[in-house]
Amino acid sequence: MQLNLKLTSIDGTSTEISTTLSTIVAWERKFKRKASQMSEGVGVEDLMFLAWEATRASGITVPLFDKFIEGMANIEVIESNDPKALADQSAMR
Repeated sequence: MQLNLKLTSIDGTSTEISTTLSTIVAWERKFKRKASQMSEGVGVEDLMFLAWEATRASGITVPLFDKFIEGMANIEVIESNDPKALADQSAMR
């Protein structure tokens, strides 16, 4: 499973980041949910955690999670290779 996310910072800079298996597992551990439950809906915090973890995993130094969130203006799912995992992406925007 892979999600491609577009982050827009408060200064207007946009970045695209992709999740990996390890970022999905980190999400499962933190939120005590299974990836298959994403089809039931995910919140903005879920998406932000995935983006934060994927950014960290790519080798980019990021601030602590809450500071990372404070620096962002928007997040959107631009693609998923598992359409069942996110049945209604528009609900998360």
